[in-house]
Amino acid sequence: MNKTKEIWIAGFALFSLFFGAGNLILPPNLGVKAGADWWIIVLGFIITAIIIPIFAIFAHSKLQGTLFDFGKKVSPLFSSVFCFLIYSIAIAIPSPRTAAVTHEMAVEPFFNTPPILTSVIYFLLVFLFAVNRSKIITLIGQFLTPIIVFILFVIIALSFFTPSVDFVSSTFKSPFVDGILEGYQTFDAIAGVVVGAVIIISLDYSSHTTFDAKRALIRKAGFIAGAGLLLIYGGLIYSGAIFSSTFNENATRIEVLTGLSSQTLGGFGASFLSVLVALACFTTAVGIVTGTADYIKGICNNSRKAYIITAALASIVGIIVGSYNVAFIITIAIPALMFLYPITIVLIILNVVPDKFASKLVFRGVVITTFIFSITDFLGFIIPVENISGFKNSIPLANYNLGWVLPALAVFVVLNLSKKNQYT
Repeated sequence: MNKTKEIWIAGFALFSLFFGAGNLILPPNLGVKAGADWWIIVLGFIITAIIIPIFAIFAHSKLQGTLFDFGKKVSPLFSSVFCFLIYSIAIAIPSPRTAAVTHEMAVEPFFNTPPILTSVIYFLLVFLFAVNRSKIITLIGQFLTPIIVFILFVIIALSFFTPSVDFVSSTFKSPFVDGILEGYQTFDAIAGVVVGAVIIISLDYSSHTTFDAKRALIRKAGFIAGAGLLLIYGGLIYSGAIFSSTFNENATRIEVLTGLSSQTLGGFGASFLSVLVALACFTTAVGIVTGTADYIKGICNNSRKAYIITAALASIVGIIVGSYNVAFIITIAIPALMFLYPITIVLIILNVVPDKFASKLVFRGVVITTFIFSITDFLGFIIPVENISGFKNSIPLANYNLGWVLPALAVFVVLNLSKKNQYT
């Protein structure tokens, strides 16, 4: 295959594996709520929904191993626990969420069938794709993603050229911070460390078997995926802002996306959106199930049986959780995200920076600090806020659920200024 073509196919595949329809429902709703402040929301959103995830891909191009390699400098035990939590969360929340979104947006409006039926058929197809994983990059990158991108660009372009109404006032108190935190809900940082490994292993099936060849291809594909995400996420947020005054204040995420498509595509809106949702959801679910099965296969001496069993179990979990509604799945995801996302972010960044700034001591110090100072963010969603308000008020940015940022940065700087960072 032509190298340029392979780079674009890999880039499209990465874009699609990141951009599940579960993420599709987030940007327009952000735009509606942000109104005139839509651009501030974009600035925050792209940090956790685009920049950090693409850094994860760059880290994969550097490591060319598995998710285990991201945390092994902290300790093998830590990395094993981290992998278990990441893959468990991935198959328990974002993967099933794609099935729930598919049912509510692409099936329920046209067929009077229960969500469990959609979930069963959906994850049966996901399983079939996963067991044929050598063809995943080509199937997703060459065939499915171009259709997804085309439909999205049509919606965005038409919203730009549609006579708009006045922007509403923002309902966000801190648009930039809210954009950062809403980016957590895309699961893209977690997707980056999971599906990046899928790309690595998939390239082993191609002619790119050397380390340098894979690194160059992965990095270029990452830039393509990042550019695509920026255009799509930014465009959808702006599109939501343009039509912000046409939506009820309490409109759900799905109602906003459905309304946006109908206002831009007219009578064909529902049909186009159904196709888009089904494709975007499916590619993400395939990436998550495949990535999880790849990891288990790797720690089981490359056992094909272990791969198939894991893919089957992940699909069964998807069927069960995917039968619940989208709002419920998003709600139960928040505590898990507040706990795992900060640690995932610092591991990604530490694996991207030059090795001389990321010794074992730096890894351990920064990760432990991040864990300690993100506890209040996690607890804030499972116990009454007033019970921990005094502690949160003493930590900079903690009231914005970002209390881990400055302490982690301080530890990183101090350890790198100290001669002790020579310890490896």
